[in-house]
Amino acid sequence: MDPTLITEVIRNRRTVKPGQMSDRPVDRDIIEEILQNANWAPTHGMTQPWRFKVYQGQSRHELADFLAATYKAITPPESFKQAKYDKFCVNPTLVGAVIAVGMKRQESGKITELDEIMAVACAVQNMHLTATAHGVGGFWSTNVAAMSDEMRDYIGLAPNDRALGLFYLGYPSCDWPSSAREDITTKVTWA
Repeated sequence: MDPTLITEVIRNRRTVKPGQMSDRPVDRDIIEEILQNANWAPTHGMTQPWRFKVYQGQSRHELADFLAATYKAITPPESFKQAKYDKFCVNPTLVGAVIAVGMKRQESGKITELDEIMAVACAVQNMHLTATAHGVGGFWSTNVAAMSDEMRDYIGLAPNDRALGLFYLGYPSCDWPSSAREDITTKVTWA
C-alpha cells in the first residue's frame, strides 16, 4: 500500500452541496463500491449497524416530496421557514443519487447507542472518501426531516433504530472546492 494515496484522498475530500452538483446519474458500480467501502467501517462487537437506502431517478422526486411534507408536518408554525421548505422540495432532484443513512440498533442493547452511531459515522466517512476518489461530490445532510422518526419509518427501520440523515452524491457542476485547516499543533497536546 502507498500511504500517500490515502493521504491525498483524505486531504481532498470536500463537502459539495446539492446546489453545487449536477443531476448527472452516478454509475451504479460507483455507488455499490461506495456502499461496500462503508460496510468495512469499524464496528464495536461486529454489530455493523449501518443501513442504507438508495434513491435515483424518479425516486429522488418522491424523496423530495416526502422531505418537504415531513418538514412542514413536524415544524411548529412559528419556526417554519419557507426557504428551507423550498430546499427540501428540490435538493434531492439536483443530484445524481441520494443515500438515506440509518442505524439499526442491536436488539440486546449490549453495545451502546452512541457506539452504534459512531460506527455509522465511520461508514459515512468511508463513503465520502470513496466518492472523492471517483471525483464524485458528497454531502451528509443531518437536517430535522432527514433525522426524524418519520424518515426512520419511511426507510423501513424499526422504532428503536434511527435515521441519521441523507448522503447526497453528485458530480460537481463547478471546480472541485478548495479548503484549509488550522495547523494540527493548535489541537494536540502530548503527555
